[in-house]
Amino acid sequence: MAVNLSPPDPSRLYPIAGVRLGVTEAGVRKAGRKDLTVLLLEPGASVAGVFTQNRFCAAPVQICREHLQRATGVRAMLINTGNANAGTGEDGRQRAMRTCAALAGRLDLASAQILPFSTGVIMESLPVERIEAGLDAALADAREDNWARAAEAIMTTDTVAKAFGAQLTIAGVRISVTGIAKGAGMIRPNMATMLGLLATDACVSQDLMQQLVTELAEASFNRVTVDGDTSTNDSFVLIASNKARHAVIDSLDSESGRALKGALLEVARKLAQAIVRDGEGATKFISILVEGGKTQAECRQVAYAIAHSPLVKTAFFASDPNLGRILAAVGYAGVDDLDQGAIDLYLDQVHVAQRGGRHPAYREEDGQRVMRQSEITVRVVLGRGAAADTVWTCDLSHDYVTINADYRS
Repeated sequence: MAVNLSPPDPSRLYPIAGVRLGVTEAGVRKAGRKDLTVLLLEPGASVAGVFTQNRFCAAPVQICREHLQRATGVRAMLINTGNANAGTGEDGRQRAMRTCAALAGRLDLASAQILPFSTGVIMESLPVERIEAGLDAALADAREDNWARAAEAIMTTDTVAKAFGAQLTIAGVRISVTGIAKGAGMIRPNMATMLGLLATDACVSQDLMQQLVTELAEASFNRVTVDGDTSTNDSFVLIASNKARHAVIDSLDSESGRALKGALLEVARKLAQAIVRDGEGATKFISILVEGGKTQAECRQVAYAIAHSPLVKTAFFASDPNLGRILAAVGYAGVDDLDQGAIDLYLDQVHVAQRGGRHPAYREEDGQRVMRQSEITVRVVLGRGAAADTVWTCDLSHDYVTINADYRS
């Protein structure tokens, strides 16, 4: 059961002019479920993406990187669930290329104008024939208001579809933003999420898109973790259809650039946090704020040490205020010159540790009261600088083991 996460509100998933989505059941892994999605772009759209840092990256990730580097202009995306097409060698690459060619042929495009995405089980051959057979139905279903169904179609172990939207005004023109994502386990993106698509009708220079998508990922999907595992298939793609009638944005330092980035980041963070809220077996959503570091990177390093600790995560599941586990994680985070005598620890507003030792006023029942909440903030003050950063994570429950033990069955 996801932590305080409701299904998407269709009224807040805004159609994006120049972007259509179609969904069908192709039987990629299981019958009777939506598992094949096409996303179609009108000419002139700007597209950029960031991808997994896992060196054992999937075939579709390799192809997406290559196709985005070409000057042909992305016109369509093809997404399947149920099969990751990772750990499949040259055969997997050829199968992914074949799906691109099949969609390109139906749209009278070049294969390099197609971006393929796969998510699901690793080291199994991609059933190309089923995907090819499902393309016509997916294309027939394509429309601008299909974001909610697409969010459902890209799910794997997710329990709730993840989709959000926002609107803003730029130079008197109403701009829409809509995004979808999937992910629940194998989440420590180190770039993005297992799969995320974010689109706007704003006009954005192609030259600005890579900077924009990178900064969005860094401030959202690169701040979440469920289990510390970086997927082979992580992909986050940003689309600007350039259909809104305003001057092209070519700088994030401009008023229009700042406004657009703010709206995009709002949606990206909601999607990233939704992944944690729907973490496999999660019962609690935990924000880990580390302050007083010398650099943001140092703060993030400490935050991830806490977020990845099985002992910390299981303590939160049990609502057990065994908070020395948090201090231990801070200590082994790898900050070599850390002064433990300068560290303070808080659970929400409860001051747990002061200058490296138990706060005189701290009572275990106060810590337990906070830990029983479904949403908790852990705040660590390092006392060595002015930098701060935040990571979002969840607890580790019995259900996490069950879900991952039974995933392929």
